Amino acid sequence: MSLQDLLEVVPSGSDELPLVRSIDFERLPRHVAIIMDGNGRWAKLRHKRRVEGHRAGSASVRDVVETSARLGLQVLTLYAFSVENWKRPKAEVSTLMGLLKHYLRIELSTLLKNNIRFQVIGRPGLPEDVASELARGTERTRHCTGLHFNIALNYGGRAEITDAVRRLVAEAVAGKNGDPIEEDTISSYLYTAGQPDPDLLIRTSGEMRVSNFLLWQIAYSEIWVTDVLWPDFRRRHLLQAIADYQKRERRYGGIAPV
Repeated sequence: MSLQDLLEVVPSGSDELPLVRSIDFERLPRHVAIIMDGNGRWAKLRHKRRVEGHRAGSASVRDVVETSARLGLQVLTLYAFSVENWKRPKAEVSTLMGLLKHYLRIELSTLLKNNIRFQVIGRPGLPEDVASELARGTERTRHCTGLHFNIALNYGGRAEITDAVRRLVAEAVAGKNGDPIEEDTISSYLYTAGQPDPDLLIRTSGEMRVSNFLLWQIAYSEIWVTDVLWPDFRRRHLLQAIADYQKRERRYGGIAPV
């Protein structure tokens, strides 16, 4: 992917053009993670049911995935459903699960066409029909070598670390792993094993919290928060976040060179 790939979908004369041209394609974040927040508030502002906000948010997912692929990002991770979200009304949860199935059925051909690899991160426990559709999408795109698209479902950062420690201890007890435990060891047992940690974490809706998302992986991530509600989040907002990211100096606890 390249600047030209992105320019193909940016209208001539659009206010996005200066943003696109300001981006240094040699210094893109390898991994962008997004906390998709604000569907419910979007619906409330329009006097609609919460589920309508989730439906509207599907268009944002489509736009962001396509833009990430055209930019040439290595990894995109979207936070779709947390382990705590099961507390929501059953009708809302059911609608969310239905939207997931619908998204994959509609978008699978697009993912394949754009060489996008799909993966679910999170704990088991999704409804069987949803899990089956997700497994199908994962298998069908396994060979793809472009954007690695993670969707976090039944996910929690603490749950992920807990699961990693349990696996590590179980293998140590079984004699399968007797190596010293280092940071890289723990990383290799996370759901995102083998992927770079997020360079950039985006949160929509203006909330200033990480909501139990990728707690281990975002230790040194740059954070960009926007008041834009998720259903209104589009390509230009992702470009704004990346342009801002490229202006920052990442020191990883050190000091800037003199």
